Amino acid sequence: MAFANRSTQYAESQINMTPLVDVLLVLLVIFMVATPLQSRPIPVTLPQAAPPDATRPEPPEPIRLRIDAAGGLYWNGGAASPSELPRRFADESGRTPDQRPMLQVQADPDSDYQTLATVLAAARGAGLEVGFVR
Repeated sequence: MAFANRSTQYAESQINMTPLVDVLLVLLVIFMVATPLQSRPIPVTLPQAAPPDATRPEPPEPIRLRIDAAGGLYWNGGAASPSELPRRFADESGRTPDQRPMLQVQADPDSDYQTLATVLAAARGAGLEVGFVR
């Protein structure tokens, strides 16, 4: 009866490095060939910056319109009625057609949505940009 020797029972496993080195060398050759192709300049036309001494016109003061909970409108602190809003918006947008003032609407959370919709429709008809403030 023969007994197996414990030291010969388990063979040492080693990774075969030859295929790994071959793959790495092939990748190295591919990258050496592909790198010069990527380094060619690409013509791009970039926009030029405006000279710093160019004066830009100041934007007009924004229109501050507040809507309270009772549906009252306040144009820059003064009372206004919903019927005169389209005329006022047209006057403001016609004053500076190239730079229209921004309409800043501050609506009370308890205000009626119909009042806000009327204001927004009138501002859109005059071509004003609308922003909401708290």
